[in-house]
Amino acid sequence: MIDFVSGGARSGKSEIAELRAVSAAGSSPCYYLATADVYDDEMAERVARHRQSRQEQWQNVQWKTIEAPLRIDQAIAKVPNGSAVLLDCLTLWASQVLYASELSEELCEEEGLALLANALADARARSVHLVIVSNDINEALPPTDLETWRYLAFLQRAHRWLAAEADTVLEIVAGSVLTWKDEQWKHGKEASV
Repeated sequence: MIDFVSGGARSGKSEIAELRAVSAAGSSPCYYLATADVYDDEMAERVARHRQSRQEQWQNVQWKTIEAPLRIDQAIAKVPNGSAVLLDCLTLWASQVLYASELSEELCEEEGLALLANALADARARSVHLVIVSNDINEALPPTDLETWRYLAFLQRAHRWLAAEADTVLEIVAGSVLTWKDEQWKHGKEASV
């Protein structure tokens, strides 16, 4: 099962994504695939706040963190079959693909999308419930520089592809969930007709 959860900054998307991952994990550990590259004190503080928030919100859940700023396919391959994984977030991952890769060289968009496709294919093949979070950053004023346009275009391309591939697509607006796609419900409804 692949869930895609998007929304604007501070929309509540992380809480919804965490709930979906925790629900899928049941009594098993929940894997947190972190794509942030901790490069300064401010980012370290932000990561610590997120970790503390998860621990406070989900006291009975064992979170296992895997840090993968770029190689999300290799990170997914490390989790046991049938696990629940929260990938947070695609927005930061896209910036790693284009600008700050672990390989010390930029990847092209096709290579980045191949990493994403490999991660989804592996998750599906091994019954991993993968919840992917991303920011909807296309609602602000249009950027004026070419590199920002390039980043936005790549991220939106990844979003469109992921929305087509995901079983569930949710948009979070002011803490409210808008369901754009729910294949599980669709198949269940078709089966009962």
